[in-house]
Amino acid sequence: MLGVRRLVAGLCALAFATGIAACGETASTSGFKGEEHNVAETVSSFQSDATAADEKKLCENDLAATLTKSLQGSGGCQTALKNQLREVDALGLTIETISIKGKGALAKVKSAYSGKSRVTALTLVKEGSHWKISGVQ
Repeated sequence: MLGVRRLVAGLCALAFATGIAACGETASTSGFKGEEHNVAETVSSFQSDATAADEKKLCENDLAATLTKSLQGSGGCQTALKNQLREVDALGLTIETISIKGKGALAKVKSAYSGKSRVTALTLVKEGSHWKISGVQ
């Protein structure tokens, strides 16, 4: 459970750390094709849903089932995200690179806050035909 809380905190920290960076912008997916484009779409959706503080969409559409299931003991995914996302005004991300290996992917995203850039790696897994965020490195 500690790992799950750290993951949720990491996702929310990413959202909070870049909170003022870009009002209403969404990560561009135009430079990616095929499965890389599908991964980029998930990152873009995560950005939009975090900016809107839409816990339901984050939990149902953006986060991996293993993560959302493990949050059931702490009141559920939506409850776990709700308080932490209140402080997010807008999440500004630029997708730098995407690499795919089997049913796993790594998306390196760049954010800027107070004039400083930061690159963070999001891990994703393929669930059915959709990519879902499973962690932050």
